[in-house]
Parts: sequence; C-alpha cells; structure tokens
Amino acid sequence: MTSEPLAAPTRRTYSFLGPAGTFTEAALAQVPEARDQNWRPVRNVGEALADVIDGRSDAAMIAIENSVDGGVSTTQDALATVPGLRIVGEYLVPVEFVLVAKPGVRLEDVSVIAAHPVAYAQCLTWLTGTLPEHSHIPAASNVAAAVGVVEGTITADAAIAPPGILKLHDLELLADKIGDNAHAVTRFVLVSRTAPPPAPTGADKTSLIVELPEDHPGALLELLEQFATRGINLSLLASRPIGDELGRYRFVIDADGHIEDERMADALLGLRRFSPRVLYLGSYPRADRAIVRYPERYSDEVFVEARDWLRGLVSGEPGA
Repeated sequence: MTSEPLAAPTRRTYSFLGPAGTFTEAALAQVPEARDQNWRPVRNVGEALADVIDGRSDAAMIAIENSVDGGVSTTQDALATVPGLRIVGEYLVPVEFVLVAKPGVRLEDVSVIAAHPVAYAQCLTWLTGTLPEHSHIPAASNVAAAVGVVEGTITADAAIAPPGILKLHDLELLADKIGDNAHAVTRFVLVSRTAPPPAPTGADKTSLIVELPEDHPGALLELLEQFATRGINLSLLASRPIGDELGRYRFVIDADGHIEDERMADALLGLRRFSPRVLYLGSYPRADRAIVRYPERYSDEVFVEARDWLRGLVSGEPGA
C-alpha cells in the first residue's frame, strides 16, 4: 500500500507598499507569520486594501501614523470607507533618510529632489539649510523616487530614500541622516479581512472611527466622556472630514485596551447609543507591548459585580 504524498502547505500572501526597500517592507519583516511567505509589492494604500478585500492577499501592511507628521490621512480615510477590514497588529519602524543620486553626481549639482511628500516634509529643515534653492518632485514612495532617478524616469537630480536602498541599487550617497528628527518613528498596521480579534494580552489597543451625531456645543466632549468615565486612555484622537458638507468630521481613535475588557466593551456600547456610526477597526497587541494600566475601580470585576447587582435589583433578590 502506497501513501499519498502530503500536499505542500498553502503560502500566504501579504501586500505592502513597494518596491523592495521601503519602510513598509521593513515593517512587514517584523511579522513572524509573514516570513517565507509571498510578499506582493503595490503602489498605494488603496491597492493594498483592495488586494485584501478581493482575496489576492491575506493581509496588507500600511502606514497609519508618524511621530512627526501625525496620522496618515490617506490610510485613515481608506479605513473609514472600505468595509470588511480589521487591524490585527501594529509595528513601529524608526525613520531615517539619506540623499542619493546616480554615481558621479555631487551634492552641489543637485537642484531637483524626488521624494515621497511625507519624507520631504521630514527633511525640509536640512534641505532648506543645505540646498535652499532646490525644488521637489513628489513620488509614490521613497524607493520609487530613488529608482526613478537611477532609471531616468523621474527628472530629478537626487532622491530622498531609506538607507537600505544602497544595498539594492548602484547609487551615490550624497548625505546621510538628513531627517529633521532623529527620533522619528512610523507606526504601521497589518490589516486583514474581518475576523475575530486576537486574544487579549493585557498590552492591547483598540482602534475605532466614530462620527458625531450632530454639530452642537459639547458634542466632542460627550464622545470623549464615553472613555473618560470608564478609565480608558486615548493614545490617538484625529479628525478627518466626512466629505458630505463643511464642518462634518469623523474621529479616528486609538484607545488603550481590548474589546473583551469589560470597560472597553461598556464604552463601545455607550458609543453605539451616542453615535450614528461607530466603525470598529480591531483590537490587537501594542507594538511596544506596554501593559495597559488603569485604576482598580475600572477593573473587569467591578463592571461584572455592578451588572450582577443590577440584575439582583430587577429580580428582587434579598439583599440586592
């Protein structure tokens, strides 16, 4: 009797902003389950999320926040408008930039610089001081800027790029560490199709997008009270225009804790009663693995005891 050969395990596919060498690829390299799997480079956040929704990829790595420039608006808007997505993890990548050009080009020869707009903004002080008369050509990514300079598809003299680009292409290093903030960090999130959240770890974060019911004095305060009265700290609160009329905004929120925490579940119920639209993006482990601290009066046991007490009142239990 001969046994059937075992089928090879199915390889998973992950989309990321390409080409090779981007900060997004560096974030994806931090995902243990993505190692030795298929990595699919894409050109923008919309394409990455479409890959997930349409089943071309199992998950996508996208940038959502920068420590210098704040939230990445294109990502926040995409998550608010593309249904069926969940954030399942977050990853931090230190941001460092170099200025590169074709071999033989000197720094004094540079007058036009290609760069992703976010990277350009983070190097503006250095650029203004070193190359005060330069002009800027936006690029889809910093690696794409460098490749475009090498291949001649971008009419620029130099490009801002991550240091790893020098290992992938024959480029002249004109200057290193040109970022204005030596401590800059970009936060990335891994996004999959809707699925149950990972189990709580005690070091978790919950991401939401919430709309105000109407524009009136104190509306934002009412939203924030849903968290404050339950002892939940917010690590991100960013507003984005809804787009249907002036003065209408949605709020992108990162809250410390997990949806399975009693205080977080109670806050979500409060938001649901308050807001016309609450979009739950996911609960997932924090990148820094810092344990979430909160006063004892907001522990799970306190919320459970309060509900039991109320049920006792309703049922007429003695001593309730």
